[in-house]
Amino acid sequence: MTDLASGRSRLIVPRLGGLYDRLGESAETLLRVVAGLLLVTHGYGKILNPFGASGMVESLGFYPGAFWSPLLAVTEFFGGILIAIGLLTRPAAFAATIVLLVTVYFHWIVQDQGLGGAEKSILWAAITFYFVIRGANSQSVDARLGRQF
Repeated sequence: MTDLASGRSRLIVPRLGGLYDRLGESAETLLRVVAGLLLVTHGYGKILNPFGASGMVESLGFYPGAFWSPLLAVTEFFGGILIAIGLLTRPAAFAATIVLLVTVYFHWIVQDQGLGGAEKSILWAAITFYFVIRGANSQSVDARLGRQF
């Protein structure tokens, strides 16, 4: 149910409201840090061999692979770092979202794996898109600088 005066949903267990209020921002920060660090982990191999994915990106129609492969590596590795620390969060998350939507296409259409093959990429894209819209919170470098993109 919604409390019409405040526009907020009423909690089934009202005593949990304070806990939710105190932990909400920390939970959002945890999601951002984990997502960023996992992108770093995923991009680590690519940053060590930035041209290694040239053939794969060209098979998706991104020519020249020598341009797109390093861009992919930078987006995943350095973009992940930026998302994790909350610096330039929106642009880094936007770039990651684009990469992840391409992986949805790759798994679903190119590899013909359907939803089962693309579900992780869909989830990742939804998480990074959340930070495109939301930006970083007060627990971020963006907040410490007092500016967001």
